[in-house]
Amino acid sequence: MKKLCLTLFIFLIPICFFCQEDNICKTKFTNFLANSYYSINLGGIFYPFSNDNLIDGYQTETFSRNWFSGRLLLGHKFTKDLSVQFGTMRPASWFKYDNVNNIGYDRSVWINAWSLSLKKDFKLQQKTSFYLEAGIANLTRFGFSINDKVIYDDAHYASLIYGFGLQYRLSDKWRLSANGTFLPKSNQNNQPSISQATLGFEYHLQQIDDQTAIQYASNNYFFPSNIFQISYGTGAIGFGFNQFFGMSLPVGNFESFGIPVFWVGNVKAQHAVSLTYQRLIYRSEKIFSLDWGVSATYFQSRKGKSDVFAFSIFPVLRFYLMRKKDFDFYTNYSIIGPAFISKADIDGFKSGPKITYHDTMGFGVFFGENRKYNIELRIMHYSNGNIFTRNDGVAIPLQLTLGKTF
Repeated sequence: MKKLCLTLFIFLIPICFFCQEDNICKTKFTNFLANSYYSINLGGIFYPFSNDNLIDGYQTETFSRNWFSGRLLLGHKFTKDLSVQFGTMRPASWFKYDNVNNIGYDRSVWINAWSLSLKKDFKLQQKTSFYLEAGIANLTRFGFSINDKVIYDDAHYASLIYGFGLQYRLSDKWRLSANGTFLPKSNQNNQPSISQATLGFEYHLQQIDDQTAIQYASNNYFFPSNIFQISYGTGAIGFGFNQFFGMSLPVGNFESFGIPVFWVGNVKAQHAVSLTYQRLIYRSEKIFSLDWGVSATYFQSRKGKSDVFAFSIFPVLRFYLMRKKDFDFYTNYSIIGPAFISKADIDGFKSGPKITYHDTMGFGVFFGENRKYNIELRIMHYSNGNIFTRNDGVAIPLQLTLGKTF
């Protein structure tokens, strides 16, 4: 679930290139954004894995199941009652076969589903509606091996996904929902059915009027139109920041200290240099902005000294936490930016194919006359979000970033 946390605008980045009054344009959503929404849903997931899914000669008497799960969706409304949705669903932790064959082997099975679906709403009362959903899902399953013998194999295939639910409209922006989502059994892929029941909400973006847009555009809050940055990081300082924000930092006897908002990766970069350009798409009155960016990164892997190049395009969500006379302090978050990486399966790790995703998060300041200069600390990550069964990922250590606004 955390893979998509806060990625509310990932495929919603059409740019206002043709607005005659550029500053005013950037205080209003594009037509695409103005008809879009996001949805966060939490609840139970049910998948009847059993000993029947294992090869002959392997079984267990007990299983560890965590029923808690989530689904996050990004939607765009074609009409008032018809939408297209893109998103992901997965359990909070994996199904586990306990003590396989009573010889101490505990093994987990991972599942993850990305989906693209149509949603049709049917109005029941003034504030209550019923919906149906149908589409296709990319389902990935990570099985397991014991002593290099495959006991439950990996799977990666296209599945139908369908669902239904009830929604209650609190306002033009907010809707509460109760949802049921289903993926059918696949005998060919030895995969049981998946059912999910959740409660959640939808938040629909709302366009502001022209007068409000003019007021926002004429205030004195700084939002850079363009930023160029150069970054360097070294694995010599370790990966504590990556681990902390990936909730995997070992502290004493505790192996998972931190905040679960980012990822680490089995491939560790020893050195990394990045060039980044970002351009403003949208800004609120004071707190939030949405940019699009492009980057080129070189890194050398720690284990095999492999030289790797990566090229990315991505959205950037920036939140201004403190605005003072001499500086503006912010945090930013960028996720699932399409990327090309020059090597697949780096240093013997199954890091995935060359087409992947780019993620960053950081803290920084704009300072100097007219906020011309920028300093930022950031961490980076490359992985494919479990779209493929090879997804060990790449961790880029903490980078010091120097930037120029214009």
